Amino acid sequence: MFFKVLTTASLLLGASALPQATPPAPLSPDAKFSLMALRSASEVHFASFEAAKSSIFLNLPSQNASCDAGPADYATFYLQDGGLYLYAASATPQQLYVDRSGMGQGKLGYTTGAQPAPRNGERTEFELDEYNDLTFNGAGFLACPNSIDGAWSVWVSAGVAQPAGNEGCLGISVRAVEALEPNSCLYTE
Repeated sequence: MFFKVLTTASLLLGASALPQATPPAPLSPDAKFSLMALRSASEVHFASFEAAKSSIFLNLPSQNASCDAGPADYATFYLQDGGLYLYAASATPQQLYVDRSGMGQGKLGYTTGAQPAPRNGERTEFELDEYNDLTFNGAGFLACPNSIDGAWSVWVSAGVAQPAGNEGCLGISVRAVEALEPNSCLYTE
């Protein structure tokens, strides 16, 4: 009995001496970043976010975006006043929206220029936490398989496990990773 207590105490004390993981440095307010899906043991773990056809995807073979520095394999984003934008230094702004209504069920998409958000679209509740994880008004994200070109569509969790009749959706965490050399793009509508 004494040996078990001594061993357990040693392990606990030794574990507290191990190096603890520290959160990454927060991104600067004007940072440009890519977004990466985190879902262990899944097809989308570490997948980059792509933008095409006014929607957001994972594992999309091609975005077909018009970019200043050549083709981009992932979308680049920035936050401004709670709004999430696709980065375009010299192009018309493209802003993301979320439709959490019964019709939208967490639809995540984007509009271009002066185009308004859909009827129930919300635009200004995106934020990064201390780990650079993205949320929308505190809600996480879903990835659903079998979208265009075999990609996964990305949704905001709105209380519907399988939005728009999709099957096999997974909850994902979304991590922002600073883009050291951001590629300015205009994404397809």
